[in-house]
Amino acid sequence: MKDSQDFHSSPLPSLRGRAMNIRFAAVIALTVVALVAAFLLPAVRQPLEYHDFADHRHLLGVDNFLDVVSNIGFLVFGVLGLAIVASRRTCFASSGERWPYAVFFVGVLLTALGSGYYHLAPDNETLFWDRLPMTIAFMGLVASQIVDRINVRFGLALLLPMLLVGAASVVYWRISERMGTGNVLPYGILQGYSVIILLLLAVLHPSRYTRGNDIYWVFGWYVLSKVLETFDGEVLAFAHVVSGHTLKHLAAAAAAFAVCLMLMRRTLKDDGLSH
Repeated sequence: MKDSQDFHSSPLPSLRGRAMNIRFAAVIALTVVALVAAFLLPAVRQPLEYHDFADHRHLLGVDNFLDVVSNIGFLVFGVLGLAIVASRRTCFASSGERWPYAVFFVGVLLTALGSGYYHLAPDNETLFWDRLPMTIAFMGLVASQIVDRINVRFGLALLLPMLLVGAASVVYWRISERMGTGNVLPYGILQGYSVIILLLLAVLHPSRYTRGNDIYWVFGWYVLSKVLETFDGEVLAFAHVVSGHTLKHLAAAAAAFAVCLMLMRRTLKDDGLSH
């Protein structure tokens, strides 16, 4: 009888609940900081030199050929990802959990089209069609991890508002450029927030599924893609074969492939419960 009383009076359940609240508060705090920064920090214009990529080579009637065709990875893995999400063999505790991943892969697929279009004639107007589908992919992936790691209903409820916020950041940037002021900062903060929140969710909230740590591969490929983008000209100058920006597309597509592999290999953990 005493053992039973000791068990029920154990502080462990309350400690676990307190730890969960602290982890959730960390996610909320980062979100609030990102929103405040987007509204209060000074405007930042899109530098026009951003569009001057290192590789201008023309081939088969296509300008900037390699920067255009390297988007094929997004097309391939976007289609593959949608097929995996639709497959009955893919492990989802409930059918609704497929939606954030489906949105993510739709964003990846549309990025192939938008980025390819942009690199045919890079400028601010075409860049809009590159960035808009990327926000779809970012928001879909973040929502998928909230579903997997925190709460199913909460993640699904956030999906549409997050998509609207993502789209709004790009639409706002485009309007501000047309008005002559220009402010790319909200979009930049949104992209950075998406990556950091994915990492924070992975560290603080274990997934209900196996292979949850595969999300670190997504983070790693993203970081590599940004490094390659930064050293666009240096990579091309190294061997005069391919530019950093072309390889950036392939690295970012590899991040989508990592999500494909995660979904194909995962199972629901024994203690995984639908929220």
